[in-house]
Amino acid sequence: MSKLSLDRILQSQGFGTRKYCRSLIEDGEVSIAGVVHDNYKASLDTEGLVLHIFDEEWAVREHLYIALNKPANYECSRKPSHHPGVLTLLPEQFTWREVQPVGRLDHDTTGMLLMSDDGPFIHAQSSPKRHVPKVYQATTQDPVTPELVAQLLAGVQLHDEPAPLAALVCEQRGEHRLEIVLEQGKYHQVKRMLAAAGNHCSALHRSAIGQLTLESLGLQEGEWCYLSPEQLALLAPA
Repeated sequence: MSKLSLDRILQSQGFGTRKYCRSLIEDGEVSIAGVVHDNYKASLDTEGLVLHIFDEEWAVREHLYIALNKPANYECSRKPSHHPGVLTLLPEQFTWREVQPVGRLDHDTTGMLLMSDDGPFIHAQSSPKRHVPKVYQATTQDPVTPELVAQLLAGVQLHDEPAPLAALVCEQRGEHRLEIVLEQGKYHQVKRMLAAAGNHCSALHRSAIGQLTLESLGLQEGEWCYLSPEQLALLAPA
């Protein structure tokens, strides 16, 4: 981002229109290192810049890379229709920055959801060519059997797919629990694979993407965090 005027910096961070950002600055709502900056024309280096706006700290970031522990009954859409959207769990500024989910989880599926305002990152992470494994914890309606596990590992045929889809890993974790690792990311894939194998998915949770686990992030349901470069590197294919 290099050097920008203070009003442009605020606008780039999602604080509203340029006119509104100027008014915030002129009203003395913006400070840096304890010093109020009320000149919106001031040119500042954005590298490592930390602002205090309304007494809240904001580190200036060119792009946002976020992990959210998605609760049930939230839609992964900027225009939700039947449930609240996941953006309501994030600061309002992120909506102004056009943050959007990287891929989707069904409204009733919980767990790790990546979000960003970086278009190339979203496209790259969503591409089926990347073959990034995603780990799911599935609760089944009927008991898990060795035959079910074997079917999912061998591959099941879905009616709109040209070839059977198989889990990379499928392990029983309880009488009604499976850990399933997939890399295709097809629509409703876990649920449809379980149905095709003669069972039913009653609950689904995504616990990891690539080598990045939700447990390592320490997020409770509904909580989010920024991802560091080291954490982003864990999203690369193995």
